[in-house]
Amino acid sequence: MIRHATLSDTARAIELLQASHQAAGFGGAGCFAFPFLESYAERLFVQHVEMMNGCALVHESGGAAQGILLAAAHEHPFGPVWLASETLWWIDPAHRGRSAFAMLDAYEAWAREKRCAYAGMAGMGDDPVIARLYERRGYVRAETHFLKAV
Repeated sequence: MIRHATLSDTARAIELLQASHQAAGFGGAGCFAFPFLESYAERLFVQHVEMMNGCALVHESGGAAQGILLAAAHEHPFGPVWLASETLWWIDPAHRGRSAFAMLDAYEAWAREKRCAYAGMAGMGDDPVIARLYERRGYVRAETHFLKAV
């Protein structure tokens, strides 16, 4: 079941955010490495639950959140167009499958409710599996970001 997150999901959300951080390799020695801090994860989650244009969705299975999608709606800085931008999306590997499509359906419905003209999703690195998923859903590549440690 996909539902809007509540503050009672905070502890589990922190666990999911930590799993996402580990899977992305952010804690390693790569170009974009940073420590996982529980206080930051909590702040990020609570922010998305409470902000007016925030979206916090969970995939619940077995009475617990097994997936999380955080996003925000905002006006594009170049013109009067509203966008929904994903902040983070993670589903526990044991609970993936059709739930991914259901989470994207809920996210896109939320974006339409917020009167967004576009919904954006991000992918870390060059993962062809996630790229195919997004493309099958009608997403197109819009920008490529490059990072350099300074």
